[in-house]
Amino acid sequence: MLKAKHNKLCLGAGKDRKSDSDWDYQDIINLPGIDFIFDLDHGHWPIEDNQYNYIECRMILEHLSNWPAAMEEIWRISKPGAIVNIQVPFFPSMYIAIDPSHKAFNFSYLTFDYFTPEHSLNYYTRARFNIKRKYIRYSWNKWLNAIPAFLFNACPIFYSRYLAFIFPSNSLEVELICVK
Repeated sequence: MLKAKHNKLCLGAGKDRKSDSDWDYQDIINLPGIDFIFDLDHGHWPIEDNQYNYIECRMILEHLSNWPAAMEEIWRISKPGAIVNIQVPFFPSMYIAIDPSHKAFNFSYLTFDYFTPEHSLNYYTRARFNIKRKYIRYSWNKWLNAIPAFLFNACPIFYSRYLAFIFPSNSLEVELICVK
C-alpha cells in the first residue's frame, strides 16, 4: 500500500502540475512527476486509508467504467472533512461524447446528491459526502460563460429539466466534503 507524501492528490493528473509543492500526482501512465501509477478503473487503489485533505478529480470520472466505485475509493483515501473537487462533462454537453475514451455519460446536476447522507437510494455505497458547492460551466471562455452560467446556476433544476438540450453546458463542477 502506498502512503501519501503530501496532503493533496491530483487524480488522472497527466501533465498537470500545481504551483505549490503539496501535491501527489496519480495517472495510469508513467509521465514525469507522477507519484502513483495505477488504473483508477480496477478495484482497490493501492493507497492507504485516510491519507488526503484535498483531492482533485477533473475530467476523469467519465473515463471510468465504474465511476461510483472510484467515488468509494476517493472516500476511503480521504480524511474526514477532506475537500474533493470534481469536474465532469454535463449531460447533454457535446463534451460528454467528443472523446471516444469516455465511458460514462450520466452526469447531471443531481448525480452527486446520491452520495449525500440523506439520499434515499445511497444504500448501495458506503461513500458519503456533503455537497459544498455545485457549478454549471456553460463555456470555457470566461466572458462567454458569465451570463449563461449565472442564469443556469440561479435555477439549476429548471435549467437541467427544460433548457439543457437547447443551451447545453460544458461541465459540472462539484465540491464535496468527506463524511466519515
